[in-house]
Amino acid sequence: MSSLPLSDLPGPLPAPAAPAPARSPFSPARPTRFSPARLTRHALTLLPLLLIGTWAAADWHTFRDGAARLASADPWWLLCGLFFTCTGWVVAAVVRQGALPERLPPGPLLASQFAAGAANHVLPASIGAHAVTLRFLQNQGIPLARGTASLALYSLVKPIAKTAVLLGFLVAFPDLLHLGELVPDRRTLLLVAVGVTAAVGTAGILAAAVRPLRRPLVCFVRTALTDARILHTRPSRVLALWGGAAATPLLQASVIASVGFALGLPLSWTQVTLALLLASTAVGAVPAPGGIGPVDAALVFMMVTFGAPVGLAAATVIGYRVLTVWVPLLPGALVLSIMVQRKIL
Repeated sequence: MSSLPLSDLPGPLPAPAAPAPARSPFSPARPTRFSPARLTRHALTLLPLLLIGTWAAADWHTFRDGAARLASADPWWLLCGLFFTCTGWVVAAVVRQGALPERLPPGPLLASQFAAGAANHVLPASIGAHAVTLRFLQNQGIPLARGTASLALYSLVKPIAKTAVLLGFLVAFPDLLHLGELVPDRRTLLLVAVGVTAAVGTAGILAAAVRPLRRPLVCFVRTALTDARILHTRPSRVLALWGGAAATPLLQASVIASVGFALGLPLSWTQVTLALLLASTAVGAVPAPGGIGPVDAALVFMMVTFGAPVGLAAATVIGYRVLTVWVPLLPGALVLSIMVQRKIL
């Protein structure tokens, strides 16, 4: 035995350090500073500004001519047109809320529609606006099927409400326009009927023949019908959906009329509204970004039919596009970029 005192005995040995856990090959990697996800998000943030710069360079003459015309216009009427333009974004948000049973936050919803307006003028057939809205709905916890159903309901209600408003104007003002020259002949009506029938038949055949499409399509139809039934049992949603959809073309016509009054257009608000309704109904289905191009040409033609000079009608349409496209385009793109950066979209 050792004769050392107990106080001189060594203390307990230190515990061995635990080995670092090995990283599993299936565990997600930490995002680095230059990860693909981060670079993609920054690219999406800058993409709207890049598209705006490209569009401005390609359509610079139109913007310059419209701005020159507006420089000599009555500023008070232009402010009225800007007011109606801003009101249109509020009405768009109201219609979007009316197409969903769930309640959405008003502020982010309005911001998303302002951003969707910028995306709508970049991609045709309202694809950009629907993509922004669908992304916003998903981030608000709305399932994909229900969000897609709300977009379909929104897209269906708008033309129906616009047609109802057009018929109301034609009944209220039967002598305002001779429609004999504008009514399509039998051949045109037959082509339209054949096109619609072929589109519906093709969709039905694809849904029946392609099995992977059948289940999501059935789920989408079931969700759309259920949501439509629920929405139409709530008076507030019915008023928001149908009332907002009917007010949208009236607000657009008010913007055009305000620009026309600022430039001295010899047409009344009723004539301008009817011209817009007829023009957008005739060529509104053409897949152009924001309807720019076909609707503009048809609108100029309709205003000339009502008795407006060609140059003044064209200047009015250019001024309308400046107020509704060019003026809010850069702020809308900035809002879109901010919402993408903050992961709201």
